[in-house]
Amino acid sequence: MTELKREFTKIIRDGSKSLYNKGSKCEICGATEPLEFHHFKTLSVLANKWVAKNKLSINTLEEAQEHRMAFMEEYQEELYDLTVTLCKEHHAALHKVYGKAPNLGTSKKQARWVEKQREKHGLV
Repeated sequence: MTELKREFTKIIRDGSKSLYNKGSKCEICGATEPLEFHHFKTLSVLANKWVAKNKLSINTLEEAQEHRMAFMEEYQEELYDLTVTLCKEHHAALHKVYGKAPNLGTSKKQARWVEKQREKHGLV
């Protein structure tokens, strides 16, 4: 067994990143770089809630990889659909409004914020 040296959230990202549908431009301003992928349901908050709900103790890399698959299956929509591609500037602006790890209940507000910013940039 290999000691877990990274956060469970990072293990989840490693396993799900290749399936992200990252766009080729910022959904707000149309910039093509640098681009970042944003989850409206904060992945770290969601993962911590899931670990607690399932009363898990994840101490090894093997346990993290095993639980990662179960998490990814349960949260397909949150991982792949409730997302947006943003330029670095607009991603930082979104987090300035909603915080570094936005509460799960703010996902719809975040999506509306993105839509309002699109309107300001004439992309609607």
